[in-house]
Amino acid sequence: MELTQPLHKALQERPRATALVCGARRSDFATFVDRVARLASVLQSLGLAPGDRVGMLGLNSDRYVEYLYATWWAGGVINPVNIRWSPREVAYSLDDCDTRILLADGHFGAVAAAQRELSTSLKTLVHFGDGPAPEGMHDAEALMAHTAPMADARRGGADLAAVMYTGGTTGLPKGVMLSHGNLYVSQLCTNMAAARPDESVGLNMAPMFHVGGTGLTLQLMMRLCKQVIIPAFDELAVLQALQAERCSETFMVPTMLKRLIEHPRFAEFDTSSLQLVLYGAAPIDDALLLQALDKLPQARFCQLYGMTELSPVITALPAWCHASDQPAHRRRSAGRPVPIAQVRIVDAEGRPVPNGTVGEIAARGPMVMQGYWNKPGQTAEVLRDGWMHTGDGGRMDDDGFVYVVDRLKDMVVTGGENVYSAEVENAITQLPQVSMCAVVGVPDERWGERVHAVVVLRAGEVLTADDLIAHCRTQIAGYKCPRSVEFVDAIPLSPAGKMLKYKLREAHWAGRERRVG
Repeated sequence: MELTQPLHKALQERPRATALVCGARRSDFATFVDRVARLASVLQSLGLAPGDRVGMLGLNSDRYVEYLYATWWAGGVINPVNIRWSPREVAYSLDDCDTRILLADGHFGAVAAAQRELSTSLKTLVHFGDGPAPEGMHDAEALMAHTAPMADARRGGADLAAVMYTGGTTGLPKGVMLSHGNLYVSQLCTNMAAARPDESVGLNMAPMFHVGGTGLTLQLMMRLCKQVIIPAFDELAVLQALQAERCSETFMVPTMLKRLIEHPRFAEFDTSSLQLVLYGAAPIDDALLLQALDKLPQARFCQLYGMTELSPVITALPAWCHASDQPAHRRRSAGRPVPIAQVRIVDAEGRPVPNGTVGEIAARGPMVMQGYWNKPGQTAEVLRDGWMHTGDGGRMDDDGFVYVVDRLKDMVVTGGENVYSAEVENAITQLPQVSMCAVVGVPDERWGERVHAVVVLRAGEVLTADDLIAHCRTQIAGYKCPRSVEFVDAIPLSPAGKMLKYKLREAHWAGRERRVG
């Protein structure tokens, strides 16, 4: 199981077919593989040894895909750097796993240059973008032009392929170690679970430093599909790409999907080519799903659930479960385990609980990470008896469907009762005035914690806290309803599109003993 194997397959079967489209640049598979082999040779000449980490700081691009595969071709390990981090956070991720070579595109030259002073491990900076290289950085394009391609190092199986840092929403980020085998079998299985055809045009807009964006890249490459790459999510760029390139599949988080279909110019573009929308990072609420089915009637929807530590997918909710004639509760599930994953719900001691009982979601299989880089204690906390303990609360029904009820740390304990924020959020988003909401626990003198809703309204809409709470009382038990409501212009999101609830809690818990999450 070598992540570079699809490139050899492409040279045999489709060397002149289009591999990558990024802006005005287009490359066929033969050109792509040649550039990968040349960049790999450059990395080796700069001191890369098998197993060494190589960082990348850049927006999505065809060059980013070349970085991924060139690192593996040379026998190295990718360390895709979060572009939203501060220079000091970038330095931490480089030093934590001893990354000595960092590639950067033109958008992040200053952050990369700052690493000369901030990072203790970094030895070599490489410009891999448009225009000339800044002073003090090697020029990848110039070096590649005068470097012969090298042979594939052919690392695979249990060999380390990636150190991917978690978002660091609490504490320092952790480097998730994923092997070639982890990533290969997971993406292969994801292709199967979503019933995707070989002939497809993929639209890649999810950040490639995130496992979702990297995963889509690998899934499309395994099927030798054309990939259309957008540097960062932008509604108009997505609509233009769908129309111009006739893209047939993509991956989005629900917040992206919402922004896309609600864009005022959506109806101006031909989106009829889009046949499959994969989504993850969060469940899709019924109102958004029905709206999406109306705006994209030809598209099938498939939810993927997992996390970086699971390479990343362990369950899939297939298209038929999203049909409007299916029970609403089924659409709120995360689906059934994919073929390679064993999934169960356990109590605090790791013992399986009966179906319908909320516990912690645990998974076992060949997609489970190798551990956290240089953090044996934290690795042991989550990898127990061969099972990865996700930290997600969930339940399983009698048909094997998994329902994610909350991050365990996001559970609100009010008056001795457990309230799962996702359940309250589902009730609130049924209101047509609501664009987005997040529910957190905040301190309360009487109840210990109270349910607090942070709400973004649609443009031009009006809603009072009393009306919102009254609506919730018709949907869920009284103790689950918000006791306070805060209306805001925006909810902070991670680069992966996940709500950063810890930022919503911070002001409320400052100076308090009990800090949630």
